[in-house]
Amino acid sequence: MSHPPASGTRVPWHEVHPEVRAAVEEFLGGRVIEASTQPGGFSPAAAVRLRTEGGKRAFVKAVGPEPNPDTPGIYRSELKIAAALPESVPAPRLLTGLELAGWVVLVFEDVEGAHPELPWRRDQLDRVLKAVENMSAALTPSPIDAPRIEEVFGAKFDGWRKLTKEDTAGLDPWALRHLGELAELESAWVRGAAGDSLVHADLRADNILLTGDRIYIVDWPWACLGPSWFDGMGLLISVGMQGGPPPHELFTDPDPAVTAVLAALTGFFVRQSRQPDPPGIPTVREFQRAHGVVALDWLRRRTGWS
Repeated sequence: MSHPPASGTRVPWHEVHPEVRAAVEEFLGGRVIEASTQPGGFSPAAAVRLRTEGGKRAFVKAVGPEPNPDTPGIYRSELKIAAALPESVPAPRLLTGLELAGWVVLVFEDVEGAHPELPWRRDQLDRVLKAVENMSAALTPSPIDAPRIEEVFGAKFDGWRKLTKEDTAGLDPWALRHLGELAELESAWVRGAAGDSLVHADLRADNILLTGDRIYIVDWPWACLGPSWFDGMGLLISVGMQGGPPPHELFTDPDPAVTAVLAALTGFFVRQSRQPDPPGIPTVREFQRAHGVVALDWLRRRTGWS
């Protein structure tokens, strides 16, 4: 199985709108003399570690209205969440955010860390899973106002139901055989995902930074209220896809609610992987396809359907 990384097309710092670059330099109090683009993630945007002539450092995310018109809205959501996260959350601190010349900009503290190695190492995985467990406990109940999970994913978690009305050529034979049952199972996901925990909802290796003694969780635009187990479930699909243990070996909760939510998440990955590439994000469909393969195997095991 291939282990596609989460990588897209980044915008280098010198191509960021000049008014935005000037505003960031003004905030940082000096001219930027070093700009290192960070490759992880899919957004067609700038993701840059900056150093000024005075030695100040920051991590900046900035996106304009092109090539993907949906991305600025995602960054606005992240700005709202990042500004509200309490210091107890293991996330880089937001220093400032702004909108200028059609761009949305977030300036964070710069964290000297590295993503987990891929394929996943078991020692790093164990460390991350413990941190996620602790984070979920600390964020239950949620310390901030956030949308409910169905408000964020309600228009996305209906993949099986949509596939019942679409061309299913090339669909996995097991999924095709059980498509009606999968659509019915998926329809129960909102009830299954009820919860008052603040969940990150997009947890994967490129959204995790390891330092010598800490773990940081980055990129929170999809944060919402859901069950405390949601982040662990989603992370383990990604781990299985990127060379780690299969999720069924590490997540054994038999709760039918988990199966319903897994069905919805699997349907999302499977159907989205069959769609055309979104503007400016040419690699995401392969990433979703690979997630769908792992999630579908897990779902097959949990349902017991032959």
